[in-house]
Amino acid sequence: MRVSKLYQDSQKPVVSFEFFPPRDEKAGQAFDKTIDALKPLNPDFMTMTFGAGGSTKDGSYQAVKNLMGRDIATVAYLAGFGLSPDYITQVLDRYKELGVETIFTIRGDEPREKDFQPHPDSFPYACDLIEFIASKYDFDLGCAGYPEGHIDAESLDKDIEYLKRKVDNGAKYVVCQYCYDENVFFAYVDKCRAAGIQVPIIPGIMPVYTVKLTRMLARICGTTIVDGMAANLEKLEGADAQAVFDYGVEFALDQCRGLLKKGVPGLHIYTMNRAPSTTRIITALREENLL
Repeated sequence: MRVSKLYQDSQKPVVSFEFFPPRDEKAGQAFDKTIDALKPLNPDFMTMTFGAGGSTKDGSYQAVKNLMGRDIATVAYLAGFGLSPDYITQVLDRYKELGVETIFTIRGDEPREKDFQPHPDSFPYACDLIEFIASKYDFDLGCAGYPEGHIDAESLDKDIEYLKRKVDNGAKYVVCQYCYDENVFFAYVDKCRAAGIQVPIIPGIMPVYTVKLTRMLARICGTTIVDGMAANLEKLEGADAQAVFDYGVEFALDQCRGLLKKGVPGLHIYTMNRAPSTTRIITALREENLL
């Protein structure tokens, strides 16, 4: 399954879900239940992340294999920070043998281990990793975009310059880090188009799962918690889980409606390996004939 062709050929918005590999047997059982719950929604594809410094390489491979064994169109992440070209080649060869056709490429974060040493021949930026993969393989390649700028970027404009290099080096589509204001997303798309980036640009959707998690992820990713959401999160401090869940679904639904009505080519939902929010969101959007 080549994702760029999906975006090219689909007559309706493409729906995709993202997961991270379960870290132990108990988490694996919960993951299987999540996939059992979400597969009936018939997403166009699912994506599996890859740990910093290759830390979840085997877990990612097994999770990708699990999804493909369930006849689910699957995209494998590759985060290249600090990894040698030989290591990356080994990972890609295994995915190729498994039948993976699309790789989502990111630089990734520096591992937290104090003794981690990046390989001297590792790729400093995702655009370099993409160039390397495109020179050796026929994978369909995706890459990440950052509507508010990557947290390490000196500016949004400079970040878009790097995105242009990713596309010029072989990336065929862009999935964005989530933001909570669709106007920010569309302004970003306009800037990308002005810079000559013409591939599909897909918004990422991160529902509110818990107040604590929302704030933590926003801090890590550099995502702005918009004023209305910030006020509501304050009100939800100490509220029961159902109230937080309902708010998260409704906020995400409103955001998705605005995005879809303005013609985005798809929605990419960061599931955090949970099913209920995604199920409610996709079901509601389909009932409203927006998907």
